[in-house]
Amino acid sequence: MAPQDPLVFEVRRREAELVRPARPTPREYKRLSDVDDQEGLRCQIPVIQFYRGDSTGQDPARAVREGLARALVLYYPFAGRLRELPGRKLVVDCNEEGAMFVEAEADVTLDQFGDALRPPVPCLEELLFDVPGSSAILDSPLLLIQVTRLKCGGFIFALRLNHTISDTAGLVQFMNAVGEMARGADAPSIRPVWQRELLDARDPPQITCTHREYDQVEDTKGTLIPLDDMDHRSFFFGAAQMSALRCRLPPHQQASSTFEVLTACLWRCRTVALQPDPEEEVRVLCVVNARTKFDPPLPAGYYGNAFAFPVAVTTTDKLCQNPLGYALELVKKAKADVTEEYMRSLADLMVTRGRPHFTGVRSFMVADTTKIRFGDVDFGWGKPVYGGPAKGGVGAIPGVASFYISFRNRQGEDGIVVPVCLPALAMRRFVRELDALLNDPPPTTTTTTKSTFVISSL
Repeated sequence: MAPQDPLVFEVRRREAELVRPARPTPREYKRLSDVDDQEGLRCQIPVIQFYRGDSTGQDPARAVREGLARALVLYYPFAGRLRELPGRKLVVDCNEEGAMFVEAEADVTLDQFGDALRPPVPCLEELLFDVPGSSAILDSPLLLIQVTRLKCGGFIFALRLNHTISDTAGLVQFMNAVGEMARGADAPSIRPVWQRELLDARDPPQITCTHREYDQVEDTKGTLIPLDDMDHRSFFFGAAQMSALRCRLPPHQQASSTFEVLTACLWRCRTVALQPDPEEEVRVLCVVNARTKFDPPLPAGYYGNAFAFPVAVTTTDKLCQNPLGYALELVKKAKADVTEEYMRSLADLMVTRGRPHFTGVRSFMVADTTKIRFGDVDFGWGKPVYGGPAKGGVGAIPGVASFYISFRNRQGEDGIVVPVCLPALAMRRFVRELDALLNDPPPTTTTTTKSTFVISSL
């Protein structure tokens, strides 16, 4: 869990280009859903994939560029630009302007990354170059892709997504389509489905559920994390670490999912590290994929934002002074709140209240990407050595979000890696608190033998 030694290398880039669909596509305006265009999704999210090369001499940049152009024929909204209508309603102008593409080379091998083959990725700003004028939410490319060849023959695929157009599940669906087309397929195995009206508000809108994730909380004490002096680290949780956490729970809670246990742990450690006032409210927002919450479920090819931010709320004092099981029960209840009616109510809230941002004041957000399968995306060189989010703390509010990412460490142990972004002093306190939970003897009232551990799937 120690910070990684810095890895410095040079990246040489060609001039950025716009990749348009390989064939003409419909010229039209397509409305985003009322879940898509909320303020909290008007941001860019970075993803990165590391691949080993082969001896064929084929150019990965060319393969990805051609696969992208072919995939954009079906996913043509990704080649358009966002416009804003009255009422802050976002639509895609499907004008075939294209996705931004950058081709580059780096004087580094894959093996030189070592333990840095996980977030925070070194030199990310060079591996995913912010092309001037490309990062605005409106009237800018919805996708920026950079393919960087390495001197060992491997390559890095990095992507930046305008979050309003898709969630990570939809993004991986698109990336798989690019990979399939790059490998010569005539069509992707999953056909894209737009149908954003499925997550539009009702007429008239009816807010029927409680959505405390959108509470308007004033930051009276300056608790939003500043951008300066930020420390980015990642933490690995394998079977041993998860067993240590479950050992702190009473028997009836030990079968809780890995997501629930880990979220309770990190929320508590992070709150201790940031030291809010004891009586102040703190919250954790759990990103919950709602595709299967509908009856019938959303179509398999739906690639819009189809998730909610259910929230658990308590005070600093209660969270930090109670056993870990207290936080766990709050997390489990928040997850259970998401139903089809909750999603309908959420869309209604957006149009009723002006598409608000979720509150970032004393908030922590976690998103599980382990089931999304970034690690299966194949552009013709097999599966990536690492695939997934490039760093934590992304979004419109710095330092708030962390991701759970499938990861195999250098010892060959499978687990989850979690990028965390905190001010340097708070990060030191976070590390101490987490180390105590993982290594100190648990309270005798909740100690159980190792034979009783139940390692649940996420």
